[in-house]
Amino acid sequence: MRRKGVSYAKYGYIFSLPFILVFLVFSLYPILYTAVIGFTDMKGLIPKPIHIMDNPFQNFKDLLFDNASFQQSLLNTGLLWIINFIPQIILALLLTAWFTNKRLNLKGTGAFKVLLYMPNIITASTIAVLFSTLFAYPMGPVNSLFHALGWSDSPINFLQDKMTARGIVGFIQFWMWYGNTMIVLVAGVLGINPALFEAASIDGANGIQTFFRVTLPSLRTIMLYTLITSMIGGLQMFDIPQLFITPAGGPDNATLTTSVFIYGQAFKGSYMYNKAAAASMIMFVIAAVLSALLFYLMRDRDASKLKKQMKKQKKAAKAAARGA
Repeated sequence: MRRKGVSYAKYGYIFSLPFILVFLVFSLYPILYTAVIGFTDMKGLIPKPIHIMDNPFQNFKDLLFDNASFQQSLLNTGLLWIINFIPQIILALLLTAWFTNKRLNLKGTGAFKVLLYMPNIITASTIAVLFSTLFAYPMGPVNSLFHALGWSDSPINFLQDKMTARGIVGFIQFWMWYGNTMIVLVAGVLGINPALFEAASIDGANGIQTFFRVTLPSLRTIMLYTLITSMIGGLQMFDIPQLFITPAGGPDNATLTTSVFIYGQAFKGSYMYNKAAAASMIMFVIAAVLSALLFYLMRDRDASKLKKQMKKQKKAAKAAARGA
């Protein structure tokens, strides 16, 4: 007599149910509700019953074409992301090549990784207070150092100059996140088949050639992940620009990011929830478009060509079978 097999599939659904419920309540519902608010006139501390505006896209139009602060925040967000990400990825790649180079046989790499990653685990509010104190005017440590070295006769108000304020915010973001990027890249390198490095060594490739010809091409997926997560994190940059300079936004809105703008619209002044929701949806679309562009640019072209060839072969085989 044949025994019936035991199916454990239902337990997978049972164990995933709490996550699904939490996602629906705390993620999907707020996203959909925010999207709806963007088409309404909802505002005020105690909002009245809302209704869709006569021109549903009016909030989006006002933000994109008539709101100078939002336009400035878009520019600042992109600029601050570029300022911090380019040196971040360069330094992370250099450290990755250093830590994973077996020829160097470095000692104590684990301690170095912990030290370099540590800024990422410090709270943003602590870092904001630290750097605000360092660059305080007129007698902060940096101003005192400049005066002692004879680099400046009078104190410099770093936080009230547009360029220095942006530079410091960009540096803070770089300093906080390069360790995290390095850890991700190191993990990616450790997952590469060692036979590839052995083959490169046998062929006489030096360290630089091995890194650019073997390591980087093998890190395509990890690099894509790093670029997308960094890009999304850059578009959501909030804590340091909000806490570092008072008032938030810095001199002439030099450090006003889109997240700080959205927070100001929703929870300050007139409580313009509809404008904040519309700005959130604009940033969602921008993030989706940029992510799709990165996926397209970093796709595996050889694999794509192979798939196209296989599709052509299948079509040809089907046509031949029909003809027969």
